[in-house]
Amino acid sequence: MTDPVRAASGRQHVITAGGYRASLASKGASLRALTHHGRDLVVPFDADEERPAMRGALLAPWPNRTAGGRYSFDGRTHLLAIDEPARRTANHGLVADLDFALRERAHSRVVLGAVLEPSHGYPWRLDVQVEVAVTADGLAHTVVARNESATPAPLGLGAHPYLIAGPPRPHAVDAWTLEIPAARVMLVTPDRLLPDRIVEVAAHDGGALDFRAPRAIGACELNHAFTALRRDADGFARLRLTSPTCAGVELAVDGAYRWVQAYSSDEVEDGRPRTGLALEPMTCPPDALNSKHDLIVLDPGEVATAAFRLRAIGTR
Repeated sequence: MTDPVRAASGRQHVITAGGYRASLASKGASLRALTHHGRDLVVPFDADEERPAMRGALLAPWPNRTAGGRYSFDGRTHLLAIDEPARRTANHGLVADLDFALRERAHSRVVLGAVLEPSHGYPWRLDVQVEVAVTADGLAHTVVARNESATPAPLGLGAHPYLIAGPPRPHAVDAWTLEIPAARVMLVTPDRLLPDRIVEVAAHDGGALDFRAPRAIGACELNHAFTALRRDADGFARLRLTSPTCAGVELAVDGAYRWVQAYSSDEVEDGRPRTGLALEPMTCPPDALNSKHDLIVLDPGEVATAAFRLRAIGTR
């Protein structure tokens, strides 16, 4: 179902199959809601609500923060708009506010696309397409970015779902159990949340950020990018968030997503902290336009693809 009326979050696209129901908003190709037999798997927001805290948004051509909105590429310096003034950073790319047009749809599948036109801070044209499908196995999300410019383009891709293992009420995160099969984590500066250094999770701070074995989140404040992900035979790394009753959600990321940002939503403006845990697949870490760490460089006409999956686990 596609809603012809444009709400605050854009046109609405609903797909269903196998007990799953996903609602996509055209603004930023955002995953607005996802349920399994009526149980929420992500923190939802209303169709006629301005998307809060980047919930479910697509992140491109970079995820996370770029220090000072300044970076150099191919011998030129580029200046991006600062959209996080308190930290003096350009945050989460340029496509989250684009209106993605419907390109294909079926009962259980939708394809949305948009063209990012060249701008002062990012002088390349990208065609960005998102395919979302649901089956009895859960939701599959695939993004494809094509460089439609005449010169190579720097690129990072990401997504921003807030996962939940129960009702999204204040401090619900504290009681949930988290599993992140990552051997390394990036530490950030406390004032601007920019990269400081990458450490082994087992060695840092007595293992405070080591979630390789499932454990309760408790009071742990998370705003960290994890990497060196342990992958299963199919190439996917699987992260799990569960409640004390073992109900929850699993995020599986393919090999293109080499990083996952975990954010316990401590900084919120609605007075409801820690209602959900953002687990954000990213192809590169914060400030990759400067560090070039895992940054994709797309030649003219070249395509980059990244995929993740979400599925319910535990009781219905």
